[in-house]
Amino acid sequence: MSRIGKKEIPLPDGVKFRADGNSVIVEGPKATLSTPVPKGIKVEAEDAVLKVTRSSEDKETMALHGLTRALLSNAVTGVTKGFEKRLDVVGIGYRAELRGQYLHLALGFSHPVEYPIPEDVDIKIDKGKKAISNYVATLVVSGADKYRVGQVSAELKALKPPDAYKGKGVRYENEYIKLKVGKKNA
Repeated sequence: MSRIGKKEIPLPDGVKFRADGNSVIVEGPKATLSTPVPKGIKVEAEDAVLKVTRSSEDKETMALHGLTRALLSNAVTGVTKGFEKRLDVVGIGYRAELRGQYLHLALGFSHPVEYPIPEDVDIKIDKGKKAISNYVATLVVSGADKYRVGQVSAELKALKPPDAYKGKGVRYENEYIKLKVGKKNA
């Protein structure tokens, strides 16, 4: 049996669970999330605990057992605590500001970049001090759905990935950038 799949998922106070056909709906104080449940996987609630079981021992069902449990666990965590990713904007002349439902970024292009903020994700700007040279700001991407938070963070990083020579660009907070050596005088 799957080591991850057989772990129970505790339901904190204020979290409601209901099965709706081929999906499970988890409601909590922060949001309501729906998680698909594949055929051959069964989800049951017993005494404020979710249990995920499988009906057969074929290879596909065994593979989906642990995946379904992990997705349900992420949904329970998302509706109670939420998820967060932090990205650093680094570079001379780079800027980041919020205007309504858009994130305006100046990333060294000839034009400003406007990123529309999705409804299920929240973006904040933290302009604290860091030990990174040419540090501008930190973008804090948060939300209830772990997948959406990661996807929006990846899209923001893809706007201007870190440069290999100066380290300028958008990077994850604890990402290490190994800088290449530039031209040297002979």
